[in-house]
Amino acid sequence: MEQSPNLGPIAVEDALRDLQNRTLARLDGDLARLVYLASTRDYNTGRYAHDGLSFHYSESVAQEALATAHRGVFESLAVSPLRIVVANLEEYIRSGCAGPNELVTAWNASGAYRVLAPVSADSLTVKLFNSNIKVALAIVKAAWAEAQPVQDPQCASQPPSPAQ
Repeated sequence: MEQSPNLGPIAVEDALRDLQNRTLARLDGDLARLVYLASTRDYNTGRYAHDGLSFHYSESVAQEALATAHRGVFESLAVSPLRIVVANLEEYIRSGCAGPNELVTAWNASGAYRVLAPVSADSLTVKLFNSNIKVALAIVKAAWAEAQPVQDPQCASQPPSPAQ
């Protein structure tokens, strides 16, 4: 028996498809999608909110679609090989969120990546994810430092004098 289109699994599947096609598909990589989905969750209550989905479906359907998408992206990235996690982090940095040094420094200092896991994720998967992100941050930091030319800090921003 088919349930009401505003409350049943069919509505959640439709809302999830809408979310994936209209919002998540426009984001560069799974880490960007994970950051976005985590940001739709109220950190005090654990509830998800999305005005567009709530308007077209219902608040409860939107919440379930967001939670389902969040779990799926998190679980996929959490069990990905480290090279995939590093590639996602590099893609996330290139997307313009922050410069590599700024992001790596901020994420290492604050542990901001620790809020990316869904509340329902099992603790072992969360530990694996957090560990992989910490290693990926170190790899990206080292690669970025290696790619930067070494400049004399006294001369780096000074134009040559007219007498030269």
